Amino acid sequence: MRFAELGFASTHIGEISLRRRLEPMTKTDVYEVKLGDEYLMSSMFTVAEEELARLGLGALPDRPCDVVVGGLGLGYTAHTVLADPRARSLTVVEALEPVIDWHREDLIPGGRALTTDPRATMLHGDFFALLRDGAGFDPADRDRRFDAILVDIDHSPVNVLNPAHADLYTATGLTRLAARLHPGGVFGLWSDDAPDEGFLALLRQCFATAAAHVVTFANPLTAGRSANTVYVATTDPLR
Repeated sequence: MRFAELGFASTHIGEISLRRRLEPMTKTDVYEVKLGDEYLMSSMFTVAEEELARLGLGALPDRPCDVVVGGLGLGYTAHTVLADPRARSLTVVEALEPVIDWHREDLIPGGRALTTDPRATMLHGDFFALLRDGAGFDPADRDRRFDAILVDIDHSPVNVLNPAHADLYTATGLTRLAARLHPGGVFGLWSDDAPDEGFLALLRQCFATAAAHVVTFANPLTAGRSANTVYVATTDPLR
């Protein structure tokens, strides 16, 4: 059978489904999460999600670090964080509880290993609201700061899944996020679009450094290569 629906749920943003299908081009199983008819994530293309973690943590000093990942997805960014020997703790913030459940039930490859790792905490919540409202990413310490905050939720800073997300990509929102980082901390952001010079300029207003990394990867559907962008910004280490 080429297609199997593994999970389905109604959520506040619509109906989401997890499915596994056989990709005829590569003859491999592909796991996908869809929102209605729109694809949210696919295991066919994971290089940039992994590079979000590698590039983000690569900008940190060589010492133990506490990391937040905004958006669980299929878990590739979170797994890459935990593969770094410096990762002391990982908090994954996910707004869609069924996505967390699918990992806990091991419906997604490596899901149970991720959710049972003693360093990892799955936090069901709206990343943007927790940041905006001041609740933060640790229910036990609303003022807690982190070494890195890596976000892969929206398609890009200008193509958001929910209009309520848009305030993150403003000077006010980015300054609010920077305040959740330790001095020398890192903000990493995945984007499906090419580097946006306007957004880079905004990052440079709010952080000490900012750069856009173009991540290319093979695309078997086009027999060519595709690209995503990973933004990496750091706070002042002497702040």
